[in-house]
Amino acid sequence: MSDMLLIGLYALAAGGAVAVAGAGALRLLRDRSILVHVVVLLAITVAAVAAGVAAVAQAMFLSAHDLRVVLVTVSASVAVSLAVGVTFGRRLAASAVWAQEARERERRLEAGRRDLVAWVSHDLRTPLAGLRAMAEALEDGVVRDLATVTEYHRRIRVGTDQLTRLVDDLFELSRINAGALRLAPTNVPLREVVSDALAGVAPLAAGRRITLRAAESGWPRVRAGERELARVVSNLLINAVRYTPEDGTVQVEAGREDGDVWLAVSDTCGGIPDDDLHRVFDVAFRGERARTPESGAGGGLGLAIVRGLVEAHGGRVRVGNTGAGCRFEVRLPAA
Repeated sequence: MSDMLLIGLYALAAGGAVAVAGAGALRLLRDRSILVHVVVLLAITVAAVAAGVAAVAQAMFLSAHDLRVVLVTVSASVAVSLAVGVTFGRRLAASAVWAQEARERERRLEAGRRDLVAWVSHDLRTPLAGLRAMAEALEDGVVRDLATVTEYHRRIRVGTDQLTRLVDDLFELSRINAGALRLAPTNVPLREVVSDALAGVAPLAAGRRITLRAAESGWPRVRAGERELARVVSNLLINAVRYTPEDGTVQVEAGREDGDVWLAVSDTCGGIPDDDLHRVFDVAFRGERARTPESGAGGGLGLAIVRGLVEAHGGRVRVGNTGAGCRFEVRLPAA
């Protein structure tokens, strides 16, 4: 028993010395990655075992040959343990990075949801208050002359259309985010989709004296859902017209490149600040601090819907500044 106790003390002393040194090393490396911590911790453990074995072997007065055998065996165990530790540490580090990115993404989404609720609530309350005031004025007979009554009716219709578009955008965005969007891709002639979208946005452009231009030729066919593609083109055109100053120009063109079909909408809005380029497709981003319905910027959901619909088709959308404005480019699989 005394020999066993002595052997245990030798092993404890040798291993304890290594553990103390390892604890100091971990303290110095406290700001390093998880992989470094796992590898160092495993190395400390294995080194403590090796030191204990070597100390006991020396105390037992083993022959030189037997001591080499013991040390070779311990070294092989060390190599295997470190290899396993490095592999495990890399996986753990990758998992930690993924978890951190997931938490950061969740925080961004949650902040975006809170902003969306606040902004949409504002955009709903303001026109509803105006509609209620006009309806009450008509109901109470405060307004009686025909011209004013007709104007009130027109404003009520315009406000109703605005609310309808906002609710429609919210429904479309919720379908995209919930993964409930079901596409029925067909070979769609891009020229017809663009022509219909131009006709729809023509009254808005005429009211701002904005010239709409489309290429005469080079219109390919694209593999997409016709309704969703029409929504993409319409949203891009409406966005371009709303942010282009009066007497400006909005140009639409398309082509085929590397097996993809591209559609570009260019305007003369003066360009987007570089700090805002990466936020253009974010939900409720309008590029301005004043968030009033009179600004004509809509609910700030149009470009977010564009990105969601394009990515649902396996395509991509990007924006960049040109000399006089900006250019939105959509790429989709060719028919």
